[in-house]
Amino acid sequence: MSPASGVIHDLGYQRYTGPRLGRGYAFRTLYGHSLRTAFGLGRGVKAKIFSWSIIGLIAIVGIVCTAIEAQTGEAVMTGPQFVDNMATLTILLVAAIAPELTSRDQQTRVLGLYLARPVRRTDYALARMTGTITALWLVLAGPLALMFAGAALSNDKGASGIGDAGVDLAEGLAHAATQALVLGTISLLVASLIRRRAIAAAAVVAVFLVGLPAVGVADELSGSQGTNELVSMVSPPTALSYLGTWLYADGEWEFSTGDHVVHGPWLLVYTLVLIAVCAALLVARYRKVPA
Repeated sequence: MSPASGVIHDLGYQRYTGPRLGRGYAFRTLYGHSLRTAFGLGRGVKAKIFSWSIIGLIAIVGIVCTAIEAQTGEAVMTGPQFVDNMATLTILLVAAIAPELTSRDQQTRVLGLYLARPVRRTDYALARMTGTITALWLVLAGPLALMFAGAALSNDKGASGIGDAGVDLAEGLAHAATQALVLGTISLLVASLIRRRAIAAAAVVAVFLVGLPAVGVADELSGSQGTNELVSMVSPPTALSYLGTWLYADGEWEFSTGDHVVHGPWLLVYTLVLIAVCAALLVARYRKVPA
């Protein structure tokens, strides 16, 4: 019987000797991927239609407001008011973004690829969250910047008019950041619990709409000032609207507007706690999601 013979082929495999970019680079890459996914970049036309339709509508409102102010010399709405009026469109946008960033990875079972070293589960959750928040803020910041440019160029008060427009822009951007933080963290938390993207999107919208009837009933039945502001805490977009009224009403601790009294400190604490709790729950969720 002849002895077994074989041939060893040198395929040229070598160990990786280049730089290891580490955890920070992986986080930044995942953050950039989240931002690109939010805008549908690098994907087909179907992935862009809905999101960019919403972005286009928000931009059109900003353009119309700018055009009207340029013609009349009077602002249609302030920066914070613009953010509040765009809340419904922003909710629809984040309802499309959040499932793409969370449900898709769980449904296709590729989460384990992201969680390979050096990316940790906390990094994954925070990168998705910051990407969503940045995307929402940019969508609102664009029209706000356009409105500022229109106000600055069309004002007849000189430097003081430009300064007032700058203050309004800063307030609008700050309020947009607050709205992006609240809507983004809540949406990602809800979407991370559901694998089916369509169901996750519906659940996100439902979470924000379920509290509106309670606010409406309180508005009709309230016999004391301030009741609506407390009830609004079951509806984050409504609470954010009241919070914006207080924050940008000359810093008054209690500001009357029509039949309402905005209790700013309570709403501010509520908003900060809501953001912190939702972010913590999102991180805890991804510590238990099977890879």
